[in-house]
Amino acid sequence: MTTFNKEPEISVGILTEEKIEFELHGDFKVSGLYQTFSGQFSAEIANDTIICKGKSEKLQILDEIIFEPQDPALESFLLKDVTIGVKFHWERKEKQRFTGALKLKKDKNKSEGSFRIAAINILPIEKYLVSVISSEMSAKSSLQLLKAHAIVSRSWFLAQIEKSKSIKKGKTDYDSSFMSETEYIKWYDREDHTLFDVCADDHCQRYQGITKVFTNVAREAVEQTKGIVLMSEEKICDTRYHKACGGITESFENVWEPITYPYLRSVIDYKFEPDSYNLDFSIEKNAEKWIRSNPPAYCNTNEKRILAQVLLDYDQETTDFYRWKVEYSQKEISSIINKKSGIDFGEILDLIPIERGASSRLIKLKIVGKKKSLIIGKELEIRRTLSPSHLYSSAFVVEKKDIQNEIPQKFILIGAGWGHGVGLCQLGAAVMAARGHLFDEILLHYFRGAELKNIYQLR
Repeated sequence: MTTFNKEPEISVGILTEEKIEFELHGDFKVSGLYQTFSGQFSAEIANDTIICKGKSEKLQILDEIIFEPQDPALESFLLKDVTIGVKFHWERKEKQRFTGALKLKKDKNKSEGSFRIAAINILPIEKYLVSVISSEMSAKSSLQLLKAHAIVSRSWFLAQIEKSKSIKKGKTDYDSSFMSETEYIKWYDREDHTLFDVCADDHCQRYQGITKVFTNVAREAVEQTKGIVLMSEEKICDTRYHKACGGITESFENVWEPITYPYLRSVIDYKFEPDSYNLDFSIEKNAEKWIRSNPPAYCNTNEKRILAQVLLDYDQETTDFYRWKVEYSQKEISSIINKKSGIDFGEILDLIPIERGASSRLIKLKIVGKKKSLIIGKELEIRRTLSPSHLYSSAFVVEKKDIQNEIPQKFILIGAGWGHGVGLCQLGAAVMAARGHLFDEILLHYFRGAELKNIYQLR
């Protein structure tokens, strides 16, 4: 069983830019230098070297520099122009404040061959988790919901560290794409991060430092679950989560690499199986009935009190998530697909479901164009290809309208759920907590067969 002698210290990539502006609040030290650093600074690349300037200081660093706080409990740093919601419809820049150490590291832009600067936060995992559960959801959420999420986030993070170690040691063969003349299959995970453990955005899990309002309940949730993770077969569970499953969660292997985890199998998000539905979504008419209807589920809620726990201000810009609809003109959809795939399909003639997962999410979709046809997958590649940002999910059916000379002039996508659908359904978990379920009941509903274990004690 994986265990730790003490609380792990972790690294989180916040942003990567050619120039970074930041503020050090308090006294920060740099190894090998006697003076302390405080105030406003800028860092940029010149002649493949990091040049860091303050009001009266100038440092030249070949590879990396770490600013260590002298009193981590009181001191913090601020980063300007941090992008949140990368490539989502609510993408924007913020000032964000962090505790712990700030590492600036040179990062080579592989596509251009030039260097940029990565700003990395180094801090203890439990402090990180207080921020994560306040960034992923409202820090005013119920204690049981936040305790469940703290355990999920802790488990996911530590599982990724173990996975990275295996990849680096050559124990795990890893390839995230397959291409042929007729298919392009790709999935997206966090293996592309090599300078730090995880990033701070939705690609990994949201982390916005101490920017978001913290409440005692968020700290209590982390403190009361410290060191506790979900485990299966003596390994930390690779716990995943999403906003709304749409009534049924998805299996891991249908979204990421073809590995079956017993605790990440599809789960009906309710206390019983809904009546009058055939859940074999390999039959398209069953998927169509499911997506076009409104079956009962924990995440099928419009209660503002519950939604406000899971959906932060910018998330609430999305008003429909359990069932949704997107409309495109022929000009819009052909342009989006061309831009996002880099392939000129010509006018789009059809979008044909090829394979669906257990939640009705599409794993493979055939795009039929006047110039070219291609099967794409997995779910996130489908969502990215059919939207300027991301579709809410890949669980959708297609309506073609106003067909002229065999060319549809309008496509309507009618869909279900928000996110990849694997693991914990955040809205479903919020409803369960509101109905009196304890954190362990919530976790064992979504992660069937897993066990709760404490793998380290804080000192």
